[in-house]
Amino acid sequence: MSEESKVKCHACKKELDLDVNTKISLSEECDYCYADLYVCKMCEFYDPKVYNECRETSADRIVEKAKKNFCGYFKLVGSQSEEEIKKGLLNDANSLFKD
Repeated sequence: MSEESKVKCHACKKELDLDVNTKISLSEECDYCYADLYVCKMCEFYDPKVYNECRETSADRIVEKAKKNFCGYFKLVGSQSEEEIKKGLLNDANSLFKD
């Protein structure tokens, strides 16, 4: 399993037995610390550096990012480092301008 396909709990940072983009239920919890997993901090669109901390512009505003919510845009994310995320975003942007 590659590093980017590993899922780690947002609270305790332990690796979970889940694959990236797995559909999880609203009641899903971490096996180790019992933290909610269907939360903004576990979503592909979560980004603390953007408006409302979400890159999905159509999503409703969620105030508490570490509590479960009913967002329909939720996608479980892997444990990529910030540098890997930046590199992926840069590659996506650069691909828009290729012939």
